[in-house]
Amino acid sequence: MRRPLAKMPPFIRANDITLVFKSKNRDPVTALNNLSFEIERGEFVSIVGPSGCGKSTFLNMLLGLVRPDSGHMQMNGTPIKGPGQERAMVFQEFGLLPWRTVTANVELGLELKGVAAAQRTQRAMELIKLVGLNGFERHYPHELSGGMKQRVGLARALATEPEVLLMDEPFAALDAQTRDLMQAELLQIWERTKKTVLFVTHSIEEAAYLSDRVIVMTARPGRTKQIIDINLPRPRDYEMRLTPEFNEIKSRIWEVLKEELIPGSRR
Repeated sequence: MRRPLAKMPPFIRANDITLVFKSKNRDPVTALNNLSFEIERGEFVSIVGPSGCGKSTFLNMLLGLVRPDSGHMQMNGTPIKGPGQERAMVFQEFGLLPWRTVTANVELGLELKGVAAAQRTQRAMELIKLVGLNGFERHYPHELSGGMKQRVGLARALATEPEVLLMDEPFAALDAQTRDLMQAELLQIWERTKKTVLFVTHSIEEAAYLSDRVIVMTARPGRTKQIIDINLPRPRDYEMRLTPEFNEIKSRIWEVLKEELIPGSRR
C-alpha cells in the first residue's frame, strides 16, 4: 500500500510574528502583533494597510534585515535568519548609484557576487531589454525619468535571479500615467519570470490589478485582518479596471480596510 504524498509546506510562512520597538527615551511600540499568513511559490501577493501598520517593516523582516521578537518566518521550509541571494528588494526611492551607468547599476549585485565581467554584462543586457531600456545602457541616473529609474531598479533586483521579489511601494513616487505603465510592465515581467512577489502599496486599485491575493492589515500593531482572493482572469489589461467585477473587488477591499482607517468604525 502506497503512503500518501506528504503535503509540501508553503513557500513563505509567517507564523505569529511579533515585533516591539524599544527605546530608552520612549515607551515600547508594538509594530507587529501575531502576524500570520502563507504564500505559495509563484504567487503575486499585495499587502495594504494604514500608514504605520508595519508593512515595510515586515518586508525588511522577510529580507532578513530585522528579526522578530517572537514567532517564526520561513521560506521553503527553512527559517529566515538573515539576508540571502534568494530574496531581492525593489525600493520606492530607486537607490541607484549616481556615478554608475544603467548597465553598471544593473550589474551591481552580480559584481558583489564575483561574477566575471563578461558574464554580468551579458546578463545586464538581457535584463535591460526585458524592462524596455534598450538604448539607455550608457546613461546615468540623472539622465533618466522616474519610471526609467524604477525599471533599472527592477532589472538590478532580477539580475541575481532571486526566487522572491519584495517591492516596497515601488511606484508611489511616479506620476499617474507612468505608474499605470509600470504596473503593466511589471505584470508582463512577472508572467515571463514567474517570480514570487510580495508587493506593499497604499493603492487599493493597484493591489487589486496586480495581485492573486491581497492581505489587508490592521492598524498598528499590525496583524492580518483579512486575505482577499482576486479571482480575475490573466493576463490583465487596463480595460479590465473598468469592469463591474474589478470595481466590486475594490469595494470589498475598501470595506475591510476602512474599519482600520476611520476611528471608531471597527466592528
